[in-house]
Amino acid sequence: MLQVCNIVIVGGEGDLAFRKLYPALYSLHSENLLAECTKIVAFGRGNFERDEFLTRAREWADKSDYIEAVDDQMWEGFCERIIHFVGDATAAQDLKKLKQQLSDEDVVFYLSTPPSIFAPICSAMGKAGVVNERTRLVVEKPLGTSLESFNEINDTLFQVFEESQIYRIDHYLGKETVQNLLALRFANILFEPLWNRSYIDHVQITVAESVGVDGRWSYYDESGALRDMVQNHLLQLMCLVAMEFPSRNVADDIRDEKLKVLRCLKPIDQATVRSHTVRGQYDSGAVDGEIVPAYGAEDDAETTTSNTESFVAIKAEIENNRWQGVPFYLRTGKRLSERYSEIVIHFKPVIFKFIDIDPGAINNNALIIRLQPNEGIQMNMMNKVPGLAEGMRLQNVGLNLSFEEAFEEHRSPSAYERLLLDVTRGDQTLFMRSDELRGAWRWVDGIIEGWQATGQPVQKYKAGTTGPDDALSLILQDQRKWKDFP
Repeated sequence: MLQVCNIVIVGGEGDLAFRKLYPALYSLHSENLLAECTKIVAFGRGNFERDEFLTRAREWADKSDYIEAVDDQMWEGFCERIIHFVGDATAAQDLKKLKQQLSDEDVVFYLSTPPSIFAPICSAMGKAGVVNERTRLVVEKPLGTSLESFNEINDTLFQVFEESQIYRIDHYLGKETVQNLLALRFANILFEPLWNRSYIDHVQITVAESVGVDGRWSYYDESGALRDMVQNHLLQLMCLVAMEFPSRNVADDIRDEKLKVLRCLKPIDQATVRSHTVRGQYDSGAVDGEIVPAYGAEDDAETTTSNTESFVAIKAEIENNRWQGVPFYLRTGKRLSERYSEIVIHFKPVIFKFIDIDPGAINNNALIIRLQPNEGIQMNMMNKVPGLAEGMRLQNVGLNLSFEEAFEEHRSPSAYERLLLDVTRGDQTLFMRSDELRGAWRWVDGIIEGWQATGQPVQKYKAGTTGPDDALSLILQDQRKWKDFP
């Protein structure tokens, strides 16, 4: 049975709402995954009349990669759910007016706004009496720029909401392939005996972007790649790879295990920051055949001398029994040669001599989990090359599972579809708990303090490449190398 709830998008006339939220909600509507009486409130400042607002929402739904074709009749039904409410979300009297338009059902408030106004919005909610034990709050990143600022934001939320009511979104956790990490690990017996320091040599996690800051220069220059990507996306991926088996498949048990991983992360401080991290910043170069400007030379840039990193590579170490001695190499950056995300599990080499073959000719097995694009899983294994004349000649061959081909009858939903549906169901599994974020910020703060103490500079790299040369040295110093870009 579908759970009835009303969804209020505060900042409902903003970019995120049009690009991601309304297309996702339309998809849920078209697949009958929203209760019949569920209303969607677009809470905005009145920048659009209703007809103009709906036209713009339709344009973005038509552009969505996750919607094959918008059905006109289905769209009309979706529009009947939408209330275009004009008001000030920081004003209690406007929230009281909104309350009068909603039935007495559960309400989800999605704050698609800057965190700087979370406090006045939450305060107004409390004064207006729109919050009860069934109310849920969804908040987007950035949730702070440090542990201290995160705690300040969190304290603001806790003045009105309980932890069980707060849904902190990391859209990476809504991706089908990310969720499949849990199925891959815990629903296949062949992996669990090998998933430890005895058999795994190291792990690589790459999230590469070919775009630049795309009109977000002011925000990005305050954050940088470490805060913007590592603190949430990459650390969450690492936790899913490294966590222990949860005792139950419920939200808190899964999040408890992720928290244990974060607490076991070896701190990177002033003494180790130069050997364990690399900072980079893109220079002018060619991406997809087009010349793009250097960081700081974009139209909305406020300075050409910024020291903010657009690329970061890190050697992370987890100090527990399963992973002691197994490095996790993380890298992410903008204006790289490709847009792709993947996790690569590199297994240890064969420890005995195979017939008369040089052990150096045998490549280590590797499990490659492709998150985007072309989601799938590949297992690289050594196989004999067919033939009579050459004897036992081996070749590294990939056993390839393409999700698109394997599940061609199933539409792959967007991350926001999954996450919004889970909010309506009250399922917090794919959302971050406050203690997880505190653990992530504590580790990231140590790196930032190390950079500041040592004056570690950013290394320039040409746009359209794989990042700065020092990123190669980071892993080469351990006699390893990054997997090549696709």
